[in-house]
Amino acid sequence: MKKIALSALVAATLVSGAEYNYEISPVVGYLWNSTSDETNAGAMGGVDNRAVYGVEVQMNNACELIKPEISVLYGRDRAAGYADKTGVLTTMLNGVYEAGDFSGITPFAKAGVGYEWYTNTHPNDYDGFLLDAGVGMKAALTEQLALKLEGLYLYKMNRNGVDGSNGEVHNIAALVGLSYSFGEKAAPAAAPVAVQESKPEPKPEPKPEPKPLVAAPLDSDKDGVFDSKDQCPNSPAGFAVDAKGCNLDSDKDGVLDPADKCPDTPAGFKVDADGCPLKATLHLNFAFDSNKVVDADSTVKVDNFATFMKDSPAYKAAIVGHTDSVGKEAYNQKLSEKRAEVVKSMLVERGVEADRLSTSGKGESTPIATNKTKEGRAENRRIEVELSH
Repeated sequence: MKKIALSALVAATLVSGAEYNYEISPVVGYLWNSTSDETNAGAMGGVDNRAVYGVEVQMNNACELIKPEISVLYGRDRAAGYADKTGVLTTMLNGVYEAGDFSGITPFAKAGVGYEWYTNTHPNDYDGFLLDAGVGMKAALTEQLALKLEGLYLYKMNRNGVDGSNGEVHNIAALVGLSYSFGEKAAPAAAPVAVQESKPEPKPEPKPEPKPLVAAPLDSDKDGVFDSKDQCPNSPAGFAVDAKGCNLDSDKDGVLDPADKCPDTPAGFKVDADGCPLKATLHLNFAFDSNKVVDADSTVKVDNFATFMKDSPAYKAAIVGHTDSVGKEAYNQKLSEKRAEVVKSMLVERGVEADRLSTSGKGESTPIATNKTKEGRAENRRIEVELSH
């Protein structure tokens, strides 16, 4: 049967509750001034309560949550004790939050900053910045027109507060106006609608034979290697594995990653069972006025330290000699340096590279025991080693 296909674009020309980019609201109202009863020459403010009128402009396309609004209000009245009327021009920049549309009623709250100018003023009124906050509602009359009711609080610091005045001006304004919305947002284009002739129902095709279900291969320890190929089927979770499903030794220190408490140990360090670098110390004692080690036990300590240095080529050692306080200070300084050189020679003889060893002497300057006893002086005649890498 001949098929005819037609395409049409459907545009929505009338949209219920359409949104608009801008709102302008002429308003009138009344403002109560906290300083209207202060009449003495030293008090601040003093402008009477007064009628105000103005306009508010709100932008709805700048931010969905907080909408910017510019407000301008003007009013004039006599200050107490003055013949001429004072004009007050108030400008405010606010952020407006609208709580939503409830059957045509839109509650809102706003807050911001502003500036106030006085004209034909008496000496106690000053231009200045202010803070403001308010609440209100808009009641829809038509699609673009709404009744706007608003309560506004304004706070200003007057710099001339004397005679007990705290320098603060508190204003409360009640406003009513009409809000007109304009600049309708573009409606999204409608999708093309396809129209075609009816055609005979096609004959049903035979249903395919169901295929037998095949179980997916298992990966019990979730390491990315299927159980059929996993040689370490109980690898702990969260650690890298090789193609056989076994944990890696990422820093090549001989301790697998799950047991390695120092997983980033640099190459060249001998490590303990936790995978952390081993540390060693060397403390030797010398006979009085001698640079020879005291006994065979000290030689064993040098042997063990040399083995450690060869197993951990990343370490360097600073060998520091010390003496007791017997003798002249200059002589003891030289003797401490000789003791350090002797220990360095012993380590080099045992296979430790000389460029990994440095020597210095501190003479009698840093005792670890009293020099008033034989035993204390024996402890102070010593070698100490400081490791670095």
